[in-house]
Amino acid sequence: MDAFAVAVASGATMKRLHLPHALKMGFFFGAFQALMPVLGWLAGLGMRSFISGVDHWIAFVLLTGIGGKMLYEAFRIKEEEDCGGPKTCPFDNGTLTVLAIATSIDALAVGITFSVLQVSIISPVLVIGLVTFLMSVAGVKMGSAGGHFFEHKMEAAGGLILIAIGLKILLGHLGVF
Repeated sequence: MDAFAVAVASGATMKRLHLPHALKMGFFFGAFQALMPVLGWLAGLGMRSFISGVDHWIAFVLLTGIGGKMLYEAFRIKEEEDCGGPKTCPFDNGTLTVLAIATSIDALAVGITFSVLQVSIISPVLVIGLVTFLMSVAGVKMGSAGGHFFEHKMEAAGGLILIAIGLKILLGHLGVF
């Protein structure tokens, strides 16, 4: 659901839907959501205490950074209308990698749990990857369709959503709720 929310927010920053962008985001998010449990599964019990101790901080910092950048972009004077030029595009490889890691880092713990329970990893990661891909593509499409009504305000809303997701992850792991 985090990847879906980020996809909706990213799609909302687009003037018009570019299917290759939606597919690219879906691929990045699906691949990372499938890869992280595998990495966690391989790490096993040895890394469990370290990962569970910092995963919420890593996700918080990454999502807050990207969200803050989106807020900055929403309120500064626009020199271009679509991705390209000096503006950070949510569909460039660097930004997609950071977003994909931030929204999937908690999946490392899921992989560790699979390892502890001695559960096969193949079926779950295929399902996780495919569902995340489909939900992310749909999210970009939904965000793109709704973003036209609010123009640059949607970019600000997307930034706030990313920051809120980061806070939710952090506060959830700290036991606030």
